[in-house]
Amino acid sequence: MAAKKLRRAQLSLEMCGRLSRYQITTCQDFLCLSLLELMKVTGQSYYEVQKLLCKVSRACAPKMQTAYEMKLKKSVNPSSAFLSTTLHSLDGVLHGGVPCGSLTEITSPPGCGKTQFCIMLSVLATLPVSMGGLDGAVIYIDTESAFSAERLIEIAANRFPTYFDSDEKLLCMTRSIHLYRELTCCCVLKRIMSLEEEIISKKVKLIIIDSVASVVRKEFDTKLQGNLAERSNFLTRGASVLKYLAEEFSIPVILTNQITTSLSSGPGIRADLVSPADDLSLSEGSSVSGKRDSGCVTAALGNTWSHSVNTRLILQYHDLPTRQDIGLISGCQNPSESSSNTFSNSSLPLLLTGGVVPIITIFCW
Repeated sequence: MAAKKLRRAQLSLEMCGRLSRYQITTCQDFLCLSLLELMKVTGQSYYEVQKLLCKVSRACAPKMQTAYEMKLKKSVNPSSAFLSTTLHSLDGVLHGGVPCGSLTEITSPPGCGKTQFCIMLSVLATLPVSMGGLDGAVIYIDTESAFSAERLIEIAANRFPTYFDSDEKLLCMTRSIHLYRELTCCCVLKRIMSLEEEIISKKVKLIIIDSVASVVRKEFDTKLQGNLAERSNFLTRGASVLKYLAEEFSIPVILTNQITTSLSSGPGIRADLVSPADDLSLSEGSSVSGKRDSGCVTAALGNTWSHSVNTRLILQYHDLPTRQDIGLISGCQNPSESSSNTFSNSSLPLLLTGGVVPIITIFCW
């Protein structure tokens, strides 16, 4: 909440302009200053500054809300609480789709379709509410230069041929997806910190970061002294701002991650993405099957990051290249639920490679 812009704290435009000249733009910037410093930059008396402090504090303090009010808000308009994935089994386990107001992580080995899934969700978010969409814009932060505009058009045209029946509609859809290529941690964090105004001005209904692990692993070698603390600081700051944006504007935030594997008894299985020393969760994580063994597979970035996300989906090949699984690791409201379904080419084009028809199994525990 401290990341809220002062312009949204009901301060006058003149006061906001004066403060911005001193690089004071957020509630946090304002509240971190002493009374004497505030008197100097605002030009106000002691008592006026006290009033300003109270106003800014009230603006950024979380408002009290009972559990009943939260339940009532979702029950009145349940469609606004989720973004449907159009995969009925997955939506059923998630009780409606990707939840708004929280962070959802998608993780998998390379080549399983994380980016394709994100592109698909981007298309879905731009659809009208009557079609299960959010009727809004999308902010897509690409850290791997993996986003494909051609694939975006292909998915939209093949998944919804009746709706996207003209070039004009396809063009309108692409204009609603705002792509940012940020290749360093500093750039990613700076972009995240500036999203609030864009969400308001562009009517953004979905934020996607693909991928978090990519920039972190390039810049932080946890074998070096101090790097682990810096990495944790970056991840917690970024997650904190994203959680605020998700809750404040009631929008879903999608993050992609990579997986890490510990050494198994099998000679051919190795830690293929992140070394055991690079991820704290290796010694404490559980495998996708929920069992502890020598071949542990878990999401990268460690325990600090795992506690920041609300829902984690793991996408993986099951036994053959023609079969893929989506596992719901956390965030399920009913841990006893599980379901399985088979999808045809027309219903799931985003995961098709070379004409393969995948079998998607959805687990929840």
